[in-house]
Amino acid sequence: MKRLVSMLLTIAMLFTLAGCELSEDIITTSTEASTTETAIPPQNNDTTEQTAPPSKSEESAGGTETNTESTVPPSPTEDQEQADSPSPTEDQEQADSPSPEIPEHSSFEVHYIDVGQADAALVLCDGQAMLIDGGNAEDSDLIYSYLQKLSLDHLEYIVCSHAHEDHVGGLAGALNYATVSIAYCPVTSYDSRAFNSFTAYLEKQGISITVPTAGDSFSLGSATVHVLGPISTDESEPNNTSIVLRIVYGETSFLFTGDAEREEEQEILDAGYPLESTVLKVGHHGNANSTTDPFLREIMPQYAVISVGAGNPYGHPAEETLSRLRDADVKVYRTDMQGDVICTSDGKNVSFSVERNEEADTLSSIGPNSAQQDNLPPVTESPEGSDQPPTGTDYVLNTNTHKFHYPSCSSVDQMSEKNKQYFTGTRDEIIAMGYDPCKRCKP
Repeated sequence: MKRLVSMLLTIAMLFTLAGCELSEDIITTSTEASTTETAIPPQNNDTTEQTAPPSKSEESAGGTETNTESTVPPSPTEDQEQADSPSPTEDQEQADSPSPEIPEHSSFEVHYIDVGQADAALVLCDGQAMLIDGGNAEDSDLIYSYLQKLSLDHLEYIVCSHAHEDHVGGLAGALNYATVSIAYCPVTSYDSRAFNSFTAYLEKQGISITVPTAGDSFSLGSATVHVLGPISTDESEPNNTSIVLRIVYGETSFLFTGDAEREEEQEILDAGYPLESTVLKVGHHGNANSTTDPFLREIMPQYAVISVGAGNPYGHPAEETLSRLRDADVKVYRTDMQGDVICTSDGKNVSFSVERNEEADTLSSIGPNSAQQDNLPPVTESPEGSDQPPTGTDYVLNTNTHKFHYPSCSSVDQMSEKNKQYFTGTRDEIIAMGYDPCKRCKP
């Protein structure tokens, strides 16, 4: 019995020893495996704490996010994006916003009316009309006749860009024929006969002057009119109080600058208003101190119209201005060479028609010393000390408006002596020299 017990104890001890060796082998194998896995260097020094790969449960809970963040920057939140990106200004939004679609059967025209050394433009859109300036007082009959010809007995807007006579003078003629809803002007009073006549006709219609503010806008049919200036008003310098308008029709746009000069142009640039325009009405009849390089670069016009009188004593348009327009590759139209200029837009493209001389060299100067003085008509001087036309005179020429009249025409009585010249010859000869017949006396 003792021998049996002894054998059983011996067998048990052998199994115990065998089990310990097996356990040591398992531990050794596991340790070697762990050593093999941790021998691979970590991909990121920031993750050295994770010496073993994550379990599946950790992966499903987003355990790999740490490595992703260490190599790829986190995406900004919506709030961060809004905070980091600059907000567009209202003006930038206005410039970048898509143009409104043009309704079917819509129409748009600008008539740059030949009023000599002065300004007048008629804007027509979808049956509504806006007159911007009216030329000199002696052009009142012409403006009256122009509106009458188009049967325009109502204007939505009349704009006196500033108080100088060559802009306000003929507006009385417009108001004598047509009614108006709103009259814009940068001032409500000015000490001149022409301005007082303008306000008197407004008062007859019960209309008072509205002084617009830069940043205002209003509709004309399907077009939108934006007021860009004046930014500030110095009544001692009326040119730089000029109302500046940018009219947007579909994808086309038209800029009217009155007689604004360098100072007002710079204020508008500083204000950041959108200026890019398809057609520019050149400021101050082409004066050298208007349509400056910085201003022109922002406008980037394809076309420009200069309202100017032939042989004017100011040398307009200045060679400096014409040079800038040449350098900018702008197609130029001029009332002194081509008479009335009409621009039509379909909302995408514009086209032009002129009263005469379609192929005129509009980028050449006509000044006192210009070779183009040859295009001006020969004249005969009236006898010294005589108030009557010389014997045999057939016509009286107005070198400012480029019109010719019968000597008995009432317009001759209103004509300034410095612009009055007498011509003996035929009607066809005068027309061939670039003059137009008066629409009142119809010579």
